[in-house]
Amino acid sequence: MDPAPAWYAIQIHGHLSDMLLSAFPALVPQPHGADTVLTGPLDRSALYGVLAEVEALGLDLVEVRQLSPPRKSPESGDSLSP
Repeated sequence: MDPAPAWYAIQIHGHLSDMLLSAFPALVPQPHGADTVLTGPLDRSALYGVLAEVEALGLDLVEVRQLSPPRKSPESGDSLSP
């Protein structure tokens, strides 16, 4: 059984075109210097799928990092304050 999704940052060398970014619809792209960082929640099988897609597209993987989940803002109604 797959554990709950975790947040990942996947850094790829270069700036990805819109066509290449369309291969990663569940992830949010952000430029990072000369690279692109794709960020979002992935379970284990989705993470391996993204990494396989990176390889299949011939992209240069720089780093994969598991992140802490983003904090919810107080405006979302999840605040415990009175």
